[in-house]
Amino acid sequence: MNKNWHFDTQCIHAGYQPDPETQSRQVPLYMTSSFTFANTDEAAAVFNAEQEGYVYTRVNNPTNEVFEKRMAVLEGAEAGLVTSTGLSAVLLVLISLAQAGDEVVLSPRLYGGAYRQFWYHAPRMGIKPVWVDLDDPDGWEKAVTPKTRFIYLETPGNPTINIIDIAHVAQVAKKHGIPLVVDNTFCTPYLQRPIELGADIIIHSTTKYIAGNSTAMGGIVLGKKDYIDQVRIEDYRNTGPTASPFNSWLLLLSLETLPLRMDKHCSNARAIADYLEQHPLVDKVIYPGLASHPQHELARKQMRDFGAMIAFEVKGGMPAGKAFIDSLQLCSQVANLGDARTLAIHPASTTHQPLTPEQQLEAGISPGLVRFSVGIENPADIIADIDQALQATVQAGSSFVKQ
Repeated sequence: MNKNWHFDTQCIHAGYQPDPETQSRQVPLYMTSSFTFANTDEAAAVFNAEQEGYVYTRVNNPTNEVFEKRMAVLEGAEAGLVTSTGLSAVLLVLISLAQAGDEVVLSPRLYGGAYRQFWYHAPRMGIKPVWVDLDDPDGWEKAVTPKTRFIYLETPGNPTINIIDIAHVAQVAKKHGIPLVVDNTFCTPYLQRPIELGADIIIHSTTKYIAGNSTAMGGIVLGKKDYIDQVRIEDYRNTGPTASPFNSWLLLLSLETLPLRMDKHCSNARAIADYLEQHPLVDKVIYPGLASHPQHELARKQMRDFGAMIAFEVKGGMPAGKAFIDSLQLCSQVANLGDARTLAIHPASTTHQPLTPEQQLEAGISPGLVRFSVGIENPADIIADIDQALQATVQAGSSFVKQ
């Protein structure tokens, strides 16, 4: 493999050479649970990680391995560990870095499932979540204590599309000798490479833009080889959040078109955001590509482009937000994002519904907020669907819509 290849070339070739026996150009799909050994000595050596080899697909698999290597190259990491879902990747990071009596410092602007994992499950393991005040420039520094074991953030945040200065938080983490973990799902390594900005560990829900078509669930943890090896041998092998080789095979196919898809996603999103910002039935549009976004300049600095996620508030609060979603025809109401299709969801009543109203506000979830994952359809068709859905909110309840 040539390390000087460009990103789009690495998306197709990194981590794989045709095997000498079959010379298969495409990565083979190894749908097997187990692997044979030449003898008991080899079995013992592979089991004890003294010799490279495959033990059991719960631990490693040749197809999964290619996906891990390719993602590591794209993110600039030493190694990767593929998981069954993005949330299982979050859990692996949590249990590998912290234990009872420890603390973790967190952005409150997280995907609802990750938020609940730290808010509800971490305390049940004796791990205390410490939520940062993102409005305080010194909030990250103030949140760290001698008990802090890592800092965790997601940027852009889900679903409020806030941007966090990765390089700044990395400096805080390094000052205190703790790792910085960044969820890079919204951007993918094509738009943002947190390791180059000082992050130590990257996670993805590969179900989203890496898959790009809502066909395969998965997650991945990326970082230093020593750390990834340790997690594989200790936490991964013993808890079993294993990815299906078939899903990894599908994700490898999708990676080949990642740059093409992300460019189209981003150009569509810019057009949609510009349209929404001028619409009389929309109170607020949150998109880092707009000059009105409070972290617009930061996004320009640390991202290649501004992504395809938009959050906006429909006039009329929760009834209007729900009516808008229910009136969409082309765009789908789906609890997913990063699809080739345009997807929309009302976070307050779905992804963040288990949170209290106070927690929803802390996470930036207002009653009328809509999360919009802009697809790669013709932007004129997406805009036409948005417009008719917004007009439907007026027809559905003039009592809650004020123009």
